[in-house]
Amino acid sequence: MDNGASSYRRYLDGDESAFDEVLKMYRDSLTFFINRYVQDMATAEDIAIDVFTDLIIHKHRYNFKTQLKTYLFMIGRCRALDYIKHRNKFVMVEWTSAETELINDTTPEDSVLADERKRVINSALEKLPEDMKVVIHLIYFEELSYAEAAKIMKKSRKQVDNLLYRAKSLLKSIIGKEGELLL
Repeated sequence: MDNGASSYRRYLDGDESAFDEVLKMYRDSLTFFINRYVQDMATAEDIAIDVFTDLIIHKHRYNFKTQLKTYLFMIGRCRALDYIKHRNKFVMVEWTSAETELINDTTPEDSVLADERKRVINSALEKLPEDMKVVIHLIYFEELSYAEAAKIMKKSRKQVDNLLYRAKSLLKSIIGKEGELLL
């Protein structure tokens, strides 16, 4: 499985089209990850573009010891935190998730239940502390390992494990018995 590093290595060797592969592989997931911090999709896209620009300009910084995805997410997290630290009086807009198209053979009842599940889960996730939201996003949505999530969050693997355990427990209590029936 290509983790992006081979495409980036080909880019460094002169294959300009290989960087497009890196962009396709990681642009969307990096943007959504950054958006968890900045809560503004346009800003998240700008920061993601800056991260990829940094990868082009500072070719020597990536040393191939970690996965390229982990490296990009570490830079994205730092840039997002810098943005948050330096912004002054921006109005925050609530983030809404992009809706995916429904499969043609679903019934109206299935689509209503799916929408209700999304609403319950998103509502519960919004009630979690920021670190818990981030760890859930990295582990479950980005499918990173605990070690990679720990690197990105600048925590130990055990801290990530404990944080994820507490986040899942808190989610269960937030969702409650009514929400469990939907899931």
